[in-house]
Amino acid sequence: METPPVETSPRETSPIETSLEPTVKGPPPALKRPTGRLAGLLAAGPGLFWLTALLALPCLSLVAMALATRGQYGEVVWAFSLENLERLVGYSLFGWSPDILWILLRSVLVAAITTILCVAVSYPLTFHMATRSRSVRVFWLILIMVPFWTNVVVRTYGWLLILGPQLPPAKLAALLGLIPPGGALYPGSFAVYLGMTTTFLPFMALPLYASVERLDWETLEAARDLYASSFQVFLRVILPQTRPGLAVGVIMTFVPAMAMFVVTDILGGAKNMLIGNLIQQQFGQARDWPFGAALSLALMFLTLLSLALRKSKAPSGKGTFL
Repeated sequence: METPPVETSPRETSPIETSLEPTVKGPPPALKRPTGRLAGLLAAGPGLFWLTALLALPCLSLVAMALATRGQYGEVVWAFSLENLERLVGYSLFGWSPDILWILLRSVLVAAITTILCVAVSYPLTFHMATRSRSVRVFWLILIMVPFWTNVVVRTYGWLLILGPQLPPAKLAALLGLIPPGGALYPGSFAVYLGMTTTFLPFMALPLYASVERLDWETLEAARDLYASSFQVFLRVILPQTRPGLAVGVIMTFVPAMAMFVVTDILGGAKNMLIGNLIQQQFGQARDWPFGAALSLALMFLTLLSLALRKSKAPSGKGTFL
């Protein structure tokens, strides 16, 4: 006799079990990681804040200050005027004068000569360092970084003492007839460029050494085996491989050298006015802040122009320095 099938009803769940069942799958919407443009803005937010606070706002304040005028007692009068920009290109109450333009041109020339001298000294120095043992290289790197540990004013006054009439360099120059007997090697162009070169040499040597250290020496030896001259080896083998470090060094040397005024004042006897000297005077003795702001904008323009001139277009369409 067959047993009739027993109907089973679904098990009823108790209220306690129902309350224990998970009702939300995955993380809450508030805890999900931002994606796309929002994530990029959140990541770049702190950097954009500091760039705005420390770069954009000061530049805008310089523009506003350059459009203001100087009061009778040196105060800043917030009245819109193009007088400072006209003075910048040489126009004044007495007509046109090229004095300011000559100062700008002289600043660019001094910075360019300083950069060339730093390049000429840095290439032999970095090659000498790269071909030595590790301990010797560390020693040379420490010597290069020693100037960063002292103030530029202290170093400049040190050159003032070294080039004085009592020490051997001045006595040797007097013996060769280069200076009068008992004279000093300052003030003059030699002292200025010596001080400028030693001041900015670390800015050129350190990035250039980073490229020279990674140089493919086998390619250099192959060029020599193919009877390439020293100039051809440098132009076709060394220069292309060290171009990144050279570009960084040129920028880090040329840009601050245009605004330098301490070295030229001390070692040059303040005979030749540079843009840095003129800006320092406007914000100091002359108390003409609007014109000083206009000169600062001109210096910024020269800096951006120098960067743009060093940027050439590669055949692939991408920009590359030098």
